[in-house]
Amino acid sequence: MSRTSPHRHHPTGELSRRGLLKATGGVTAAVALGAASAVTAALVAPTADAAPATFTHPGMLHNAGDINRAKVRVAAGADPWLSGWNRLTANSRSQSTWTNRATDTIIRGGTGQNYGQLYNDIAAAYQNALRWRVGGTEANAQCAATILNAWSRTLKTVTGNADRFLAAGIYGWQFANACELMRGYSGFDLAAAQEMMVRVFYPLNNQFLTGHNDACITNYWANWDLCNMASVMAIGILTDNAAKYDQALNYFKNGAGNGSIQHAVPFLYPGVEGYDLGQWQESGRDQGHTMMGMGQMGALCEMAWNQGDDLYSYDGRRFMKAAQYVAKYNLGNNVPYTTYAWGTGQNCAQRSQTVIGAGSRGQVRPVWAMLHYHYGRRLLLDDKYISQMCFSVAPEGGGGDYGSGSGGFDQLGFGTLMYAK
Repeated sequence: MSRTSPHRHHPTGELSRRGLLKATGGVTAAVALGAASAVTAALVAPTADAAPATFTHPGMLHNAGDINRAKVRVAAGADPWLSGWNRLTANSRSQSTWTNRATDTIIRGGTGQNYGQLYNDIAAAYQNALRWRVGGTEANAQCAATILNAWSRTLKTVTGNADRFLAAGIYGWQFANACELMRGYSGFDLAAAQEMMVRVFYPLNNQFLTGHNDACITNYWANWDLCNMASVMAIGILTDNAAKYDQALNYFKNGAGNGSIQHAVPFLYPGVEGYDLGQWQESGRDQGHTMMGMGQMGALCEMAWNQGDDLYSYDGRRFMKAAQYVAKYNLGNNVPYTTYAWGTGQNCAQRSQTVIGAGSRGQVRPVWAMLHYHYGRRLLLDDKYISQMCFSVAPEGGGGDYGSGSGGFDQLGFGTLMYAK
């Protein structure tokens, strides 16, 4: 369904994002505008099903309210925000002295890999942007802008073997998020960033989602679709392009690959010890990639949420059921598992997984704060296992805090600082 269409369907039991904004808008607006202005704002607010006419900025992983809350709470010395802030300022990539290593060609997979240069610089740009937004330090703003400008004006190609699509997806949505935080800063060249994202990242994202590298549609794991979907959505928001935004939104709901919601969560288990669970597509593979999926789909849902679309609750909160399942298993509990079969390669040769994958069980990744503070705090739902995971790994760090390999940079992190409510 188009972003510009006049009505939006919400499946039974799904809380409309617009409806939630309408229901809570009085309280939020009263804080921001004063009571009298809040009444006026409520009277002119769009209806629950009205599609937004324009994009909200900042409106990817963080909106203006998130930024202001972190700023106020950190200034007041309140936890857990202060602990999250201290985790940020202790990271070497958040220092304003960081020197970028922008290059014209990034390679992931095969000979000459150098993609670590990109993911380290993205982490540095994002972390410096957060320090500027929350702490107000000009030096951090200058550093973030310098990193983003250098890459925007230098990068020409993302290449390598099939892994180039992972690079285009993960680093596409992350780069766009750093840019979104810097939007409006005088030293940041937004136009150059927008042009580069459309020229370098989007073609690879689109190529993967439409052709899947000429492989069987089920050959690639959910994360491959998800990171490319997130990049397309982020580029759509960054460039105010409704068609790109809609492409990602529609793929989440109806896509043929493993990243669409019903393929990513193929089996549901209602009422397991009082909680609805959903088996994740990569659960039979290992838990590191499974938790990566929580971060990739979480980022997609959070960006859509900040633009007025509630993917978190789509299809009976199917994603929440998967997150509960993944959290429960990684906390050391048993979960049900249904044999997962899929086609591989170009001829769809069949493979199957008959038991849940125990590899990397309990691995720490900064993906849980975003999910808990949405389901448990925004929506006030009982998210028992998600919340336990959230608090077991808090305060969340970011790129550089979870090892030097690419897996430690699959998420931007710092959820405790930016999502705690």
